[in-house]
Amino acid sequence: MKNIMKSKAGVFDQLGALGVGIATLVITLAVVFLILANVGSNSQVAADANASAAVRTLTSAAEDIPGWVPLVVIVAIGGLILAMVAMFRR
Repeated sequence: MKNIMKSKAGVFDQLGALGVGIATLVITLAVVFLILANVGSNSQVAADANASAAVRTLTSAAEDIPGWVPLVVIVAIGGLILAMVAMFRR
């Protein structure tokens, strides 16, 4: 990590990797929510009370993940900015 942070280009490369990671997370979450919606609307799952409760629990747990994404992004960008400040002080 130290070799990457020796130039501004290394920091901007890290920001690009962060963007790719966030895009991957968004696509994955969209697919997960689509799958959960299809499973929840399945007639066999809807007929079984335990299966319906499990799908609702899983869906409510997955709904908490997008709320944490902005915090993780802010922390990652803050860390990169602190690395740039430390780099320029040298």
